[in-house]
Amino acid sequence: LNSGLTIPAFVHSTNDNLVVRYKADDGSIRLIRLLHWISGRLWSQVNPITKNLRASLGHYCGNLVENLSGFDHPYSERFFEWDITQSLWTKEHVHLFSGELKDSITYFQARFEDRFSQYQSLRKSIIHNDANDNNIIVSADLRKPEVSALIDFGDAMKTQVINELAVASTYAIMKTNDPLDASLAVVAGFHHTFPLQEKELSHLYDCIGMRLVISLTKSALNAIQEPDNVYHQISKQDASDLILKWKSISADFAHYAFRSCCDFTAHPKTKEFTAWADPQSCDLSELFPTINKSKVHTIDMSVSSTWLGHEQDYQDLEKLQDKIDKLQSDIPDALIAGGYLEPRTLYSASSYDKLGNYGKTSRTVHLGIDYWLPAYTPVHALFDGEIVTATNDEGEKEYGGLVILKHHENSIEFFTLHGHLTINSATSHSVGDQLKKGDKIGELGPFPENGNWVPHLHFQIILSLLNYKNDFPGVCYPDQTEIWKDLCPDPNLFFKSEGLKAYPIISEEKIKEIRSVHLGKSLSMSYEEPLHIVRGSGVYLIDQTGRKYLDTVNNVAHVGHEHQDVVRAGQNQMAVLNTNTRYMHTAINELALELLETLPKELNVLHFVNSGSEANELALRMAMTVTGNKHILASKWGYHGNTNACIAVSSYKFHRKGGTGKPETTHIFPIPDSFRGMYRGRDSVNCYVDEVEQLLKKLDANNQKPAALILESIISCGGQIELPEGFLPKVYKMVRESGGLCIADEVQTGCGRIGQAWWAFELHDVVPDIVTIGKPLGNGHPVAAVACTREVADKFANGMEFFNTFGGNPVSCAIASEVLKVVKRENLKQHALETGNYLKQ
Repeated sequence: LNSGLTIPAFVHSTNDNLVVRYKADDGSIRLIRLLHWISGRLWSQVNPITKNLRASLGHYCGNLVENLSGFDHPYSERFFEWDITQSLWTKEHVHLFSGELKDSITYFQARFEDRFSQYQSLRKSIIHNDANDNNIIVSADLRKPEVSALIDFGDAMKTQVINELAVASTYAIMKTNDPLDASLAVVAGFHHTFPLQEKELSHLYDCIGMRLVISLTKSALNAIQEPDNVYHQISKQDASDLILKWKSISADFAHYAFRSCCDFTAHPKTKEFTAWADPQSCDLSELFPTINKSKVHTIDMSVSSTWLGHEQDYQDLEKLQDKIDKLQSDIPDALIAGGYLEPRTLYSASSYDKLGNYGKTSRTVHLGIDYWLPAYTPVHALFDGEIVTATNDEGEKEYGGLVILKHHENSIEFFTLHGHLTINSATSHSVGDQLKKGDKIGELGPFPENGNWVPHLHFQIILSLLNYKNDFPGVCYPDQTEIWKDLCPDPNLFFKSEGLKAYPIISEEKIKEIRSVHLGKSLSMSYEEPLHIVRGSGVYLIDQTGRKYLDTVNNVAHVGHEHQDVVRAGQNQMAVLNTNTRYMHTAINELALELLETLPKELNVLHFVNSGSEANELALRMAMTVTGNKHILASKWGYHGNTNACIAVSSYKFHRKGGTGKPETTHIFPIPDSFRGMYRGRDSVNCYVDEVEQLLKKLDANNQKPAALILESIISCGGQIELPEGFLPKVYKMVRESGGLCIADEVQTGCGRIGQAWWAFELHDVVPDIVTIGKPLGNGHPVAAVACTREVADKFANGMEFFNTFGGNPVSCAIASEVLKVVKRENLKQHALETGNYLKQ
């Protein structure tokens, strides 16, 4: 075997034997073989099982098969119950099962037996044959684990090569919500190192099913023969669950998915169909004879569409209809259309969702072309065909009236789907009816009988119906796009309309390339595989394919991404006026009053800026101006912004990579963490207070005084550390007695986020001299503020004007005011409290 494979190696005895005979206490002779230890973890102990880890398993198994090719052994061909090729012995024991489980077992037995002659012709080799979750060794690397070895070659034998992949896949996809999706990584990894043949892939679905049949049958027999042997039942429940899920998957779709992940066309006839369709030329007037329009205007209904606008606007069908009507009046000679492979967020019904292996996922990628035309517009057949579906596909965001035609052209079979018709025109046909090219199929349905849509025709080409009878997917999951685009080719193959090209997915590599060349290298992105986010909605961020991510990281969308009231407030004000604060406008006064209502009465003067960094920069400047001192006390691992002055007091910056160390005027005390900090336990608060006191004494000994203490009321970047009870009151008192001011950095914690109060400092029964406010105030819009006492404000006004061009502009103020109103109106403080308490349980 090559050096890329790790397998158990034999340990020779002192007599240089591989097997040693041993006489047990009962007089029996035992044969002992010793193997070298292989470090790592069993697959069964690894969590989570990632896509890359499954690919690694496939890669290892493919590499093993490649290395075993040509190897032979006289004992390799034998009867063995765990051999998938010999699995039909299980038919004798079907009586041990009942219900759905029995149905699933007989289903796979019948499929395997029906196709056995073709299966026998597949390539054969010696294989491991038992890559179960307790025989797979995974590396100790927790971030990027990979399969490092297989152990236990006791089941090795000569059989069909595809069986190795089937066995490995079977165990790798147990306990998954979507076993087919999980299997694709294993298949792709295997194919990468040992290229599979197309005919082998056509049997993989059945082979996985039969491995499950063997496992379940062996468990049932073992339960009778050795009822106390728990090990023999170790996979019974998981195998039972999996075989039911596996049977529910279309065998054809599984085959197409396997082909696609191995870089074949998903459907075997895709290339042949495309070659036939390419010279075809249909006119839109053949589909819509009563519409005298030759031009096509494409509308963008993708996830990132600014034409669609806010989610609540496009989910409002009256508003969407008004938009389409307005557009049609502007371009009366054009047919409004579009949508092939366009990822959309229009589909809000639960039927479009599933729980995948990595959370909820939704069908978003549109598989046809939509033609937006008035209700009752006639629709006609493009080709001769036989009706295979004529039904009312009722339900929210379904097709309503649906007709599917089967066509035969030059030995090629394909289907055309016509959705959102009137119910009467669709159901007036019967399955088996023959239509000629140009015959009327039906009429476009009005809302709501067309599936609750704005009137339009959904037109789709299909190469395989996948056993669907009265429905067919018009939208697919983003990660299945490569499969579905082969099953449902572009309808514009017929029409050749320039304006109807498939939706262009922007290459993430291209985005990263431009960023790397033209944006500063110090600007980092989150995650090893950065997300391309194009829309936000409530608690979700949405990428360009329509995949939703629960946003537990973004710390600016305070009342939810793109909250409609906040968006509208900004839009309305921007349409009227945006200027600097040298002019009077009421928006800044309204924001001031809304904000002051949330603060202690002592903090009654505001300065508006654009970011938390600006707010903290101003707060430090105010403290130095008011006190005449320059020394700042701050916590280790504190972060207060990205300006020079803020970095100078941010241990999180100057103590890390690229930092130049602590400035002389900055004095750092240990992070007050009573759980994992320098001092721990309930009594640790006094130790942390003493640390601050020592800094103040050192300043005093050098005839120096502090300008301020700056501290987050809950330390964020330092680890979300809640300050020990009693720390702030004692420290504030000492700092003030030493001549300094107390700055509460509430940029990350303020505006009601803590639930119990508007501001985190309130939890400690203190009132700072200055409070800085940032991120949540604008819900993603750049707006921030500094609140201070009247005394601080008056002393700061020493003649040097403070002016900020955009701070307090009308648009920012309108947005921030609405954010605060939403927090109050929707009782979001209480919601934060309840959610936080739940997560702490």
